[in-house]
Amino acid sequence: MEASIYIRLHHRIRHPLNAQVKLREIAEVIAPESMLPDLLSTDIHQVKREEGQIVIIDAMMVVEKLHRYWPDTDIQFIGPSQTIIDTTPQSKNTSFPLFLFVWFLLFIGAALTIMNFHEDVSMLDVHIKLYEIVTGEKTDHPLIFQIPYSIGLGAGMVLFFNHLFKKRFNEEPSPLEVEMFNYQQDLDQYVIFHERKERRPDDGGRS
Repeated sequence: MEASIYIRLHHRIRHPLNAQVKLREIAEVIAPESMLPDLLSTDIHQVKREEGQIVIIDAMMVVEKLHRYWPDTDIQFIGPSQTIIDTTPQSKNTSFPLFLFVWFLLFIGAALTIMNFHEDVSMLDVHIKLYEIVTGEKTDHPLIFQIPYSIGLGAGMVLFFNHLFKKRFNEEPSPLEVEMFNYQQDLDQYVIFHERKERRPDDGGRS
């Protein structure tokens, strides 16, 4: 009776250059206990510098490697059919001066954006009009509205992004995290499609 092997490939991993990629590093595996240790230690691919920073390992490559040692096994894949291997070195700790420089640029950019928006919608005139409606008096500096509004604007942004420095208020992802996740998913899909396109044999110019 042939043994059954169930494999779930990881979507993306990080791996150093010029090193063998073993099955345990790219997948979760269910198999008979007698063959599981050797199975997990199987070399699937050696990452080389000339392959670039992104390497794709697909299910067909895994099947080809495993059938060399276990030709009579039934291999079934669950989930993704490719693993993206990122060979980019881990970034070093960002220097504090660089952090301050980036923070300063973002602070100035965000402040200018908010001020330009308020100028476009005549926010000062709205506050002046509201102050006149509520109090019956007219003033050019309705601080009773402007100060709470400014505090609320900052607090609203903190709650919207669900972070205060490293503190998270709840387990829900922030809109920024969702957008970054979607961008990474789209980028991975493009990389996989591009890799498949490069592997496709030349059709002689036919469409």
